[in-house]
Amino acid sequence: MILKGNVVHTPAPDQAEVREGAYLVGDGETIVGLYDVLPPQYRGQPVTDYGSALILPAFTDLHLHAPQILNRGIGYDLELLPWLERYTFPTEALFADLSFAETVWKHLLNHLWEVGTLRFSAFVTVHKEAAWKLMELSEASGLRGLIGKVNMDRNSPDSLREDTAASLADTEELICRARAELNHTGFILTPRFVPSTSPALMEGLGRLGEQYDLPVQSHLSENLSEVDWVARLHPDIPTYTEVYDRFGLLRQGKTIMAHAIHLSPGEKALLKERKVTLAHCPLSNANLSSGIMPLADNLALGLDCCIASDVAGGNTAAMTSSITSAVQTSKLRRLNSPEAPPLPLATAFYLATHGPGRFFGRAGAFLPGYSFDALVVEPDPLDALVERAPLERLEQFLYHGDSRNIAARYCAGALTPRPFPSL
Repeated sequence: MILKGNVVHTPAPDQAEVREGAYLVGDGETIVGLYDVLPPQYRGQPVTDYGSALILPAFTDLHLHAPQILNRGIGYDLELLPWLERYTFPTEALFADLSFAETVWKHLLNHLWEVGTLRFSAFVTVHKEAAWKLMELSEASGLRGLIGKVNMDRNSPDSLREDTAASLADTEELICRARAELNHTGFILTPRFVPSTSPALMEGLGRLGEQYDLPVQSHLSENLSEVDWVARLHPDIPTYTEVYDRFGLLRQGKTIMAHAIHLSPGEKALLKERKVTLAHCPLSNANLSSGIMPLADNLALGLDCCIASDVAGGNTAAMTSSITSAVQTSKLRRLNSPEAPPLPLATAFYLATHGPGRFFGRAGAFLPGYSFDALVVEPDPLDALVERAPLERLEQFLYHGDSRNIAARYCAGALTPRPFPSL
């Protein structure tokens, strides 16, 4: 696989590398190298020449709610907890109907492909068969996903509240089935959040994580009312973060915690020690009045962070919008904290590609041995009338481009078509 075009990627958080008219060479699923002149051993081999188009790493979204794709753009006059009760939980109850779930999942995977998100980590619902169906469809789609059946056995509506033992049994069944039958789709443990997950369930999930060496995803300190609720539920544990740690759910280098807005210095030290990935969801945090994660501070402290969509708290799955919202939010934060630096666009792009790609091993950048995941992006006809440098084209795509600008998508070395074209 040899592509030619204007290549832009971020080898490091503070470094955007631009190679105009460069050759991106892959062997099978992985990248061999990026060259200004094609090496002799590759001459005479087919080259797909995209001219002046941008070749970018594909996006990775480490926090989205698969069933809530139906709710994007709805209910943002509410804060988190009433929003869950009024919109999220009733929608998730619909996924007991497997035929309904299958239809939604196909549309979801098509949409992720459209917006250039080729790797993702998703919450499903409590329904075992709906979770398995999304795993099967994801496997067939050509995308790469981590998918988790949600666990919740308290403080939940009757339609979603699980028996603790049954929740653990269903989870273990999916873990084993995924390992036996799937090659490109992984299972991720998914306690919804502490208020809806009893100590017995969290303890059991912690054991499964250790037994099967699994990743974990959940929510942490998103909303002040939520933080107060956790303190009342666990008065013997000093902080929200330590609740997860008590039950073995801050797995070393294998845990994603979304939001992480209202954290104490001690919590940040613990999260850094456990190498937890914090998923910054700026659209959701604004829509549900949750707050502003001090992203620049967290990065300066050495915390692992990424940018994520949090559909449907976030109103779109397009990572372009989450990237630019993270930059805009960082600028607004300076009004109250003048010492806080704005987030550079290149760093924000890194946090939606290379940064979260590391959760899948080596993905999200054009470096040797990394997965060959790429988007080919062309400007609108109007924008093409003016000559721009590649970084300006990238900025223009992130701020006002959309799926129509993406001319081709490559995942793990394969030109990836629309997963379910009949829809």
